[in-house]
Amino acid sequence: MTGTPALRLTVTRMRYEADGVLSLTLADPAGTPLPEWTPGAHLDLRLPSGLTRQYSLCGDPANRHEYRVAVLLAEDSRGGSREIHATVQTGDSLDVAGPRNHFRLVDAPAYLFIAGGIGITPLLPMMRQAAAAGTPWSLLYGGRTRPSMAFLDEIGDLSGGKVSLAPQDEAGLPDIGAQLRDAPPEAAVYCCGPEGLLRAVRSLCAERPDQPTVHFERFAAADPAPAAATQETSAAFEVELRRSGIRVTVAPDTTVLDAVREVLPTAPFSCGEGVCGTCETTVLDGVPDHRDELLTPEEHESGTTMLICVSRCRGPRLVLDL
Repeated sequence: MTGTPALRLTVTRMRYEADGVLSLTLADPAGTPLPEWTPGAHLDLRLPSGLTRQYSLCGDPANRHEYRVAVLLAEDSRGGSREIHATVQTGDSLDVAGPRNHFRLVDAPAYLFIAGGIGITPLLPMMRQAAAAGTPWSLLYGGRTRPSMAFLDEIGDLSGGKVSLAPQDEAGLPDIGAQLRDAPPEAAVYCCGPEGLLRAVRSLCAERPDQPTVHFERFAAADPAPAAATQETSAAFEVELRRSGIRVTVAPDTTVLDAVREVLPTAPFSCGEGVCGTCETTVLDGVPDHRDELLTPEEHESGTTMLICVSRCRGPRLVLDL
């Protein structure tokens, strides 16, 4: 992480927003205003077990006294969602880092939002902002069943939008092509959901003559494309942890994160796949070999931060702000 201080917040409210989707509202116990955030931002929650997990903020950015996240009880949970659903209670205190935003809402004359399941969470504040600004927007929202789709009432209360719901048991798979054809050519496209949905949206956008840019956030890393590793990116290298005064060697068969956690066991991480940003770290010297799916090309080019769970070094040495 880039040194964002943790907050100790209290769970003030818990509510089931849909089948298997539990929202948590968090506040400072002293009533202190919380750091500002913008649509698309997320928090890192450190759970009582020590696990750190990332969740999109889905409340109102104008409310400086509460954060809200929503957690789907995933069938393939690695422990985070199951722990929240089973053990976290109202009144509990959690360490929270953030907010941080790698999924920002750009200025645009119109928006098309496409959500799959729990992917609605980062898009909900975006729709709220578009509605408040009077900017035309539309939403295609797919889910397994209508009862599994969270925040339907809140979405229905927003103005200026056209909402298409696609519960799979009622309507089959969402008709993404039709939504893209109906959207204004200048609309910014935002998508969050499972990998199959993202692939379909990107493919259909690429087929359009205007080829709109898709802004997306994924739950897990895409299937890696086969590639031959080069000596430059696979060799061992040294990492200096400047604030800790420690140097570690990263072997070809390990990650920077694993090497760092050998000497700094509390170094935060979550997905381990280069998609969530929990382990984002400031680079003080050296050239990162970026292998994540989160940072923008401009952020890769600048080389000022890196995701140490997957990225490596294009050279013999990195200096990190750890």
